[in-house]
Amino acid sequence: MTKRKEFDHGLEELNELIVEMGQRVETAIARAMDALETIDVAAAKQIISDDKTLNKIEEKISELGAMLIATQQPVAKDLRRILVAFRIASDLERMGDLAVDVAKAVLRLEGQTLIKPLIDLPRMTQVVKMMTYEAIQSFVQENVNMAYKMAKDDDLVDALYSQIIRELFSLMMENPKTISQATLLSFVGRYIERFADHATNIGESVVYLVTGTRPDLNS
Repeated sequence: MTKRKEFDHGLEELNELIVEMGQRVETAIARAMDALETIDVAAAKQIISDDKTLNKIEEKISELGAMLIATQQPVAKDLRRILVAFRIASDLERMGDLAVDVAKAVLRLEGQTLIKPLIDLPRMTQVVKMMTYEAIQSFVQENVNMAYKMAKDDDLVDALYSQIIRELFSLMMENPKTISQATLLSFVGRYIERFADHATNIGESVVYLVTGTRPDLNS
């Protein structure tokens, strides 16, 4: 195998690991919200346990990227692709941690009944799940337009989060007994809002990969 073919094979493996991480993160946040809606403690504990696998994949990406840099000495866009893979893997790992945070909130709700049916939190989750998929696809396809779409989707998540906070605050004012759970649910909203920020970071990384300049999509 020639040096270039070895390098291309390594890049393809990096892509596959990034895609796998993205799929696992999508699954984790969706399962975490399902667990929250039903206060499914067993499912929440499984999400927390599964996060170890995500961390191991990030380690593989770091090791493979470092090996490619050391042995192939890439320059220009080839080097950017590896550096971007590092950054995307870091964002995905943090997204996995945020799904774990939602799962931990479920554990704290064990034995309780939800103070209200969850509507906007699941909507937020559907948006960030889609953002994760599209962010990873923008990386694989080097699709700048899809990457820029992250900013618009992030605005929708922010709007839903603001709405959730207003509704929870109203509940707390009307019934002080809801304060503890309402506060916890507001934290969950914050976790999902931050999840979207990391998806937007991935979009920024893709634009940097393709153009060599990094935009600010989180402003």
